[in-house]
Amino acid sequence: MRRTTSPFSLVLLGLGTFLLVLAPLLAWYVQPRAAVNPIDIDTTAVYTGRGSVFDTDRIETVSGRKITVTQRVRGNVEASERSGNAVWDVITTVDTDKSLPAADPHDALDFTPHRWVMDRETTRPVHCCGEKPYIEGEAYLKFPFDVQKRSYQWWDNTLGDTVVLRYRGTAKVQGYTGYKFTGSVPPTRTGTRMVPGSLVDEPGRPQVLAEEWYSNHGFELIVDQATGRVIYAQTGPKRTLRAPGGKKDAAVLLDSRKVSFTTATQKEAVRQAKRDSRQLRMVGVTLPIGAAVTGFVLAVVGGLLVARGRKEPEQPVPSEKPDMPQPTLTM
Repeated sequence: MRRTTSPFSLVLLGLGTFLLVLAPLLAWYVQPRAAVNPIDIDTTAVYTGRGSVFDTDRIETVSGRKITVTQRVRGNVEASERSGNAVWDVITTVDTDKSLPAADPHDALDFTPHRWVMDRETTRPVHCCGEKPYIEGEAYLKFPFDVQKRSYQWWDNTLGDTVVLRYRGTAKVQGYTGYKFTGSVPPTRTGTRMVPGSLVDEPGRPQVLAEEWYSNHGFELIVDQATGRVIYAQTGPKRTLRAPGGKKDAAVLLDSRKVSFTTATQKEAVRQAKRDSRQLRMVGVTLPIGAAVTGFVLAVVGGLLVARGRKEPEQPVPSEKPDMPQPTLTM
């Protein structure tokens, strides 16, 4: 009897070997390339809260007003494809009930357009493609992928500089767990503005180049660990005017201890975070583990079948000269 290898065992062995090679490729090659920031983003985040605002009609600060901050982010696909980076155009408006709904965002209490350009993999800012302002730091609008339990440099566009956000453990948003980061901004001069002198306690001067000051009572961000998506954001902005060289605030333009994501914005952020995290986990964990386990089993079974082979009966060996006549005995 002799042994032969069946095609089925070879197929099992080949498929198992292929899956064993595929598993690390999925984890170490495909998954990192799947974790990239999109170029066709189109999303809106809405914050609401209450605080004090400067009423331009009454020429005074009024308190207890509802404040709505709307942040619209759109990807510039053409500029992104041309540069190889993610180019996001951002419009941030601040409104009270008086300016909502507004047919034109320019009618808002405050209207700020800017452009953020980032590396699609690291989320680090890239200085090209009409970026405005010159953004720095490690994160803005979102954190990098695979968020770590450490402090991050977060860009504050009102401050025009970075703020240190410190890791504070985990927290749940709409039942979904994320990493919590907090920080604050002390009173900081951010620019100047020409205003009537009476507005900054200098009634004898018709126009004064007043100083603009900004502080923040506190940031609180809750971030999806895998994707870096912000699923909850809270901020406490305070913007004031001071007389030139003044040591105290003379007029309050905006002051709120808490303006935060609406429930609808939280739910949408969590929905997208779950979807994107699930996809990354599937490519980086589930599929590689499944491929490795399945490949190992198939390779072992296929190898055993190849080693055992299939028994076949031995064929009789023909004589060397089957047609040669046998000699006869003669007398």
